[in-house]
Amino acid sequence: MVSFDSFPRHTASWRRRQLLGAGLAAAVATVGGPALAQDKAGDRVLRVGHQKGWLSILKSRGTLEKRLAPLGVSVRWIEFNAGPVQLEALNVGSIDFGDVGEAPPIFAQAAGAPLVYAGATVPRPGLEAVIVPKDSPIRSVQDLKGKRVAYNKGSNVQYFLVKLLEKHGLKYGDVQSVFLAPADARAAFERGSVDAWLIWDPFLAAAQKTLDARLLADATGVVNNRAYYFTSRDFATRNADVLRIAIEEVDGIDRWASKNQTAAAAELSSILGLDKSITELYLSRARFGTSSVTREILAEQQQIADTFFELKLIPRKLNLLHAAPVDLIASRP
Repeated sequence: MVSFDSFPRHTASWRRRQLLGAGLAAAVATVGGPALAQDKAGDRVLRVGHQKGWLSILKSRGTLEKRLAPLGVSVRWIEFNAGPVQLEALNVGSIDFGDVGEAPPIFAQAAGAPLVYAGATVPRPGLEAVIVPKDSPIRSVQDLKGKRVAYNKGSNVQYFLVKLLEKHGLKYGDVQSVFLAPADARAAFERGSVDAWLIWDPFLAAAQKTLDARLLADATGVVNNRAYYFTSRDFATRNADVLRIAIEEVDGIDRWASKNQTAAAAELSSILGLDKSITELYLSRARFGTSSVTREILAEQQQIADTFFELKLIPRKLNLLHAAPVDLIASRP
């Protein structure tokens, strides 16, 4: 999955900005509210929110539609530019399923969204890293002390930074955090306004290929960096069969890409509008596979939520079991 997620500190202001800036109100008007969960004939509908990436490939294949047709389920696709916007669409009842990175679901749950985790990828630590200019004197993580480090506030890379510094004997406050969205961070990195940049793929691969950036450290041995698929509590309760098939089809795309990386890179290149050399580098360090969410995976998310609470990025402590899949709750002793 390709993640372009960003999330501001306060959920109320986030909602206003996303609704106005990303045109969600128009998307909601187009897609419809909860009443459109069934069509006029009473058949079920799976409304899929997606960013450009794996779900775009699944959409082009049409295999999800074929799998769900015998169940009387149709599929509607709605494209968004970021995971947080998808989660707001879920919150207002406009989609049933979507893809997102690690951090936005934490904020959505803190804001009271009826979020349920539907699936998770395998760990993909190689897809996020801290980079520095090629000729930078920074040669180790310890050298980041006192330096200006750019990253997206409240994102998966902020959690990565906390744990990376901790692993190398530094504290979060030992670096000068510069909160910038990927496009602004790239510009600051290119003109030398920051000393380092924490970023994820494909932005990471693009910086390496076009800016000659040097990789200082990726997330290997630090954090898992999974991607997630989500749904609502109501939809999960009524449509466990649909969600199971959706995750199986996503995993099918993963398995195809793992065996056909050249073809996958070409398809992603076209979808994302990037040079193929960039998507080839991105996929060369990816890991593939999507499955259901376990207690162990929820425990990983709990650690992120606890860290964000300690950093005062969310207003209250969360219990990730409140966002657990329905079958996981049912099997709880």
